[in-house]
Amino acid sequence: MHTVGETRYNHWFDGLALLHSFTIRDGEVYYRSKYLRSDTYNSNIEANRIVVSEFGTMAYPDPCKNIFSKAFSYLSHTIPDFTDNCLINIMRCGEDFFATTETNYIRKINPQTLETLEKVDYRKYVAVNLATSHPHYDAAGNVLNIGTSIVDKGKTKYVIFKIPAMVPGAGKKGQRPLKYTEVFCSITARSLLSPSYYHSFGITENYIIFLEQPFRMDILKMATAYIRGVSWASCLAFHGEDKTYIHIIDQRTRKPVLTKFYTDPMVIFHHVNAYEEDGCLLFDVIAYGDSSLYQLFYLANLNQNFENNSRLTSVPTLKRFAVPLHVDKNAEVGSNLIKLPSTTARALKEKDDQVYCQPELLLEGLELPRINYAHNGKRYRYVFAAEVQWSPIPTKIIKYDVLTKSSLKWGEEHCWPAEPLFVPTPGARDEDDGIILSAIVSTDPQKLPFLLVLDARTFTELARASVDVEMHLDLHGLFISDADWGTGKHPSWEEQDGASDGHVAPQT
Repeated sequence: MHTVGETRYNHWFDGLALLHSFTIRDGEVYYRSKYLRSDTYNSNIEANRIVVSEFGTMAYPDPCKNIFSKAFSYLSHTIPDFTDNCLINIMRCGEDFFATTETNYIRKINPQTLETLEKVDYRKYVAVNLATSHPHYDAAGNVLNIGTSIVDKGKTKYVIFKIPAMVPGAGKKGQRPLKYTEVFCSITARSLLSPSYYHSFGITENYIIFLEQPFRMDILKMATAYIRGVSWASCLAFHGEDKTYIHIIDQRTRKPVLTKFYTDPMVIFHHVNAYEEDGCLLFDVIAYGDSSLYQLFYLANLNQNFENNSRLTSVPTLKRFAVPLHVDKNAEVGSNLIKLPSTTARALKEKDDQVYCQPELLLEGLELPRINYAHNGKRYRYVFAAEVQWSPIPTKIIKYDVLTKSSLKWGEEHCWPAEPLFVPTPGARDEDDGIILSAIVSTDPQKLPFLLVLDARTFTELARASVDVEMHLDLHGLFISDADWGTGKHPSWEEQDGASDGHVAPQT
């Protein structure tokens, strides 16, 4: 929802969250959607205007306040109390499901009815002001995520934290995994007042990969944004003259690897996967040469001269980086420390024990990447993604083979696909043995939106379920097997033997 009363959000990512789900059962598909009843939603609807600020839209609750009330309001916004409009993803935590965004708030939901339940503030459990909507899950269902702690005790830090899937005294009233959240590791930001923006991170069996990119938030500008009448988004800037620093954290010691790795300036929203091979750490990301993507989604650009305004200045590119886990101090300056035959990515030793990482360019023009999650943190072969070229709007679904560098595509005229979800065949052994699910919307008013089902191996269409509703492009979501309900574990794709029913809960 981008309009409330006579007021309108500035940015597509600001709109009030709409949950939607497809339930697949006994050969039929059931569709449901419901607005997230966040405090933000309730306040806006009650006032019949936008009164809660979003990232690209600064709102002012009461224009009739006197000068003293306004002054107090300005002071209270110095450290922003961010929105709980959780519109990015769905996270599983133990037996609970949460709608998430990138602030300190998440909202518990019922994934079957889409009812909005309690509001949760991460700050009660871990000192973070911001957190990603792309956590990782281990085999036991524990959640690993990263957030930013802004100027806490004189430091600004990136905090990696862990939420257990099971807790002591499980089953007792009031026992929630979030209460047992622990700080796994923290990394001091290179700048106290200009921490990096990030949307996701990478993980392998033994390591965590965090990219401190030169797309940074200016904390002083954010503290004065309200009084200056500008959005928080205007306090973000890409510094193309700076480096992107690659932080590697050893999960066994919970400490960063001491070698300083870096690469060229870039903007990363989505990590694809990472794995270890012969003493090296390989990780794949979708990289941009600048921060123009966020600018393209301002509604003013989307509504007028869309074709001209929506041309990307930097095409998203799948890049593979390779990092040596043990650097030979006797290696010559300028020598390539990567000897793997599987990649052309290089790591060049420099003086002062720094290593410059030069990526292998795998493929241009894809976003919203997904994998078979059973291969998360392990060697893998297939990326399922939305294809985008010079426009950020996806037009096809692509399956890319990182081994053979070949691809398969699905597309249909006037169709815009959402992020593809991979669901494995029960008992599957091959990485691509399963189906792809994607919610498709059409620019043709005569064509209803539909849930698309593809054979993940061949990319041929197996089925589609049209829905006579107004549907919109969504962002991220997850698949839940009925066999998994109530187990307290994350849906492990390897554990769905015998499951014929499922629930897809993506979100816009």
